[in-house]
Amino acid sequence: MTSSSSSGQKRGFIWHNGKIKPWEDATVHVSAHALHYGSSVFEGERVYKTHKGPAFFRLHAHTHRLFDSARIYEIDIDYTEEEINAACCQIVRANNMESAYVRPIIFRGAGSLGVIPKGETTVDIAILALDWGAYLGDAIHKGADVCVSSWNRVAPNTFPSWAKAGGNYLSSQLIALEAKRNGYDEGIALGHNGLLSEGAGENLFLVQNGILRTPPVSSSILAGITRDSVITLAKNMNIPVEEKELPREALYLSDEVFMVGTAAEITPVRSVDRKPVGKECPGPITKALQKAFFGIFDGSTADQWNWLTPLDTYAK
Repeated sequence: MTSSSSSGQKRGFIWHNGKIKPWEDATVHVSAHALHYGSSVFEGERVYKTHKGPAFFRLHAHTHRLFDSARIYEIDIDYTEEEINAACCQIVRANNMESAYVRPIIFRGAGSLGVIPKGETTVDIAILALDWGAYLGDAIHKGADVCVSSWNRVAPNTFPSWAKAGGNYLSSQLIALEAKRNGYDEGIALGHNGLLSEGAGENLFLVQNGILRTPPVSSSILAGITRDSVITLAKNMNIPVEEKELPREALYLSDEVFMVGTAAEITPVRSVDRKPVGKECPGPITKALQKAFFGIFDGSTADQWNWLTPLDTYAK
């Protein structure tokens, strides 16, 4: 299979400004605005091998959020959402992949070095397709060991958390690096108010007395698409769901804790700050949600929300 890999073996093709190019031909000038100021927005998407053939999970929602992120940062896009949807499918097919992690990114390119991009500053769009397994490895089965980070998420009205922007992830790097340095799989951040926010790259869920709880989108979190999917699945399974502010100690008193995201999928947490979570990991609600989530791809869960977009949907 010809593909691009997250392990350092880079080969195959990428989509760049409307053209399919060999991986090594995709270059960015050192004067690119995004390189100096973090002015990029991006998405993380997955293609699964499904009962319908290779298919994107919630492609339209991801592309819509990509465009929303660009609008927040006043980045003009010369493509429609449907054209980007088609390009995402095109690059996966070009690499002959049946499953993939797909990364569309829009960034300010070469031009002015000032903070405010001038008219000559270009806007580039690239789409990468990568071989990428479970983001946190076997933690998806055995559970992750996490810590509460000393780094907080940024306060509202500083960085817009609803935009999936490159610069925002400097915060995520600090959270994740601190966790790894101290022997944990991942870090959980508090918000500016000292209440639970999210992981370095994941949204957070807690199970308490059969109720599924998650911090609201006002808690300096990215409004995650996997988060929305889990909430939808839980409600469909008659699991009570509450979006509410939660203190740090709620992590220590929960029956189950898990993290979700496109890369992380649904990853259970087995310990927080070296304190075990619940009686078993994964717990029963986590397992039920994992089964329902992955069932979308093998057909055992009905895709009543039309979340799957087969690659041939946009085939010419």
